[in-house]
Amino acid sequence: MKNIRERIFKIIQIGSKEDFISKFFDFFIVAMIFLNLFATIFMTFKESAPYTRLLNAIELITIIIFTIEYILRIWTADFLYPGKARAKASLKFIFSFYGIIDLLTFFPFYLPFVFPAGAVAFRMLRVIRIFRLFKINAQYDAFNVITAVIKEKKNQLLSSLVLILIMMVASSLCMYSLENEAQPEVFSNAFSGIWWATSTLLTVGYGDIYPVTVGGQIMAIIISFLGVGMVAIPTGIISAGFVEQYTKVKITDNHIEETGDNFISALLTKHHEWCNKKVDDIDFPSEYLLVMIIRNGEVISPNGFTTLKEGDKLILYSDKTANNSLIAN
Repeated sequence: MKNIRERIFKIIQIGSKEDFISKFFDFFIVAMIFLNLFATIFMTFKESAPYTRLLNAIELITIIIFTIEYILRIWTADFLYPGKARAKASLKFIFSFYGIIDLLTFFPFYLPFVFPAGAVAFRMLRVIRIFRLFKINAQYDAFNVITAVIKEKKNQLLSSLVLILIMMVASSLCMYSLENEAQPEVFSNAFSGIWWATSTLLTVGYGDIYPVTVGGQIMAIIISFLGVGMVAIPTGIISAGFVEQYTKVKITDNHIEETGDNFISALLTKHHEWCNKKVDDIDFPSEYLLVMIIRNGEVISPNGFTTLKEGDKLILYSDKTANNSLIAN
């Protein structure tokens, strides 16, 4: 039974090129995600009426598949967290980020059956299904660079968001002062201009609320120009983060070739304690730093959410002469 559970675990995890069944499962789940989303979105069109039974069948089948996958992930969670007992490993998966995402992909579907009286209200929860797109991210380690960039640039992004918030409040206060007498029903208090400030600063400009006084129009022009710069700040931060992330991989690769004595490369074996663990859960020796993972010929810049797999080639750096026996087993 343990061997069966371990094989199922390898199938439902991100597959390697050598494991056709596991790789097929990855593509199958992604196909089911898109199929379910298509059915959910198409149901909102009037033209979908003749296909209601087919769309409902697609939804039911994909939901059952997601439910079975979730149960299997709980059943094999001790292989994902090898240092924990089965019960604790299952709980850790259930409350993990991707565990919650997996649950949200199908749980709202069953709520009307549990609480029939609130079936109409629970339809609003169908929007939660969009979170299953995160499951696509879970299938491909290359997408994890997005998480790494946001995590690395979180302080700069937070600063830019605070700056935008300050600008929104200041704009609302200024517009209230200039427009309250001319449009008391529109700019009725200091915060009534928040919607206008948001749409203007973010360069959307719906036009449902707008200034009519000369002073207000001049202020709107100034705020519109500032809005372009405000939106560009977080965009620039994220763009720079992507460039830095990929440049870091290239520089590290070149540096390994030039100063090989300070690096070790080791192939992660099936039974090693680091196998199937996330980087954040591994207690690396203090003098070593994991700088790169080579998986199936693809270079991965690791972050805390990256899970090490059997067959991964790990590149570790030390400021001392590296010891290649570090992960010999």
